[in-house]
Amino acid sequence: MPLKDFKTRIKIKAEQEDVYAAFTNPFTIELWSGYPATMPSEPGAEFSMLEGDIAGRVLELVPPSKIVQEWYFGEQEEASIATIKLFPSGGNVQVDLFHTNIPAEAYEEITEGWTEYFLGAIKEFLEGA
Repeated sequence: MPLKDFKTRIKIKAEQEDVYAAFTNPFTIELWSGYPATMPSEPGAEFSMLEGDIAGRVLELVPPSKIVQEWYFGEQEEASIATIKLFPSGGNVQVDLFHTNIPAEAYEEITEGWTEYFLGAIKEFLEGA
């Protein structure tokens, strides 16, 4: 089964701690996504979002600058890793996303999900647009 990688970058006009919370705080995730989320604050624990459409395991948390998650895609040998890095950039917060080993058949859905429903929703929520 072919695997693909996805990389993108956006800038959000907000405090870095608020952007970090939008990825890691279950209450904040529910505010921008509209759905309850399970998002543990310790590495090794499993998370679930968007009614279970997104599930996986938290691998690393470095507040407020780095989040590493493994995303589950059924029976897959290679772990699919999403690395999110946050850093200040001229009054904004730059979010760099690199997601590896996405199954080819899920690639379009996942990349659209990241762009529109994840990063786009967080940006809209935090900027109040």
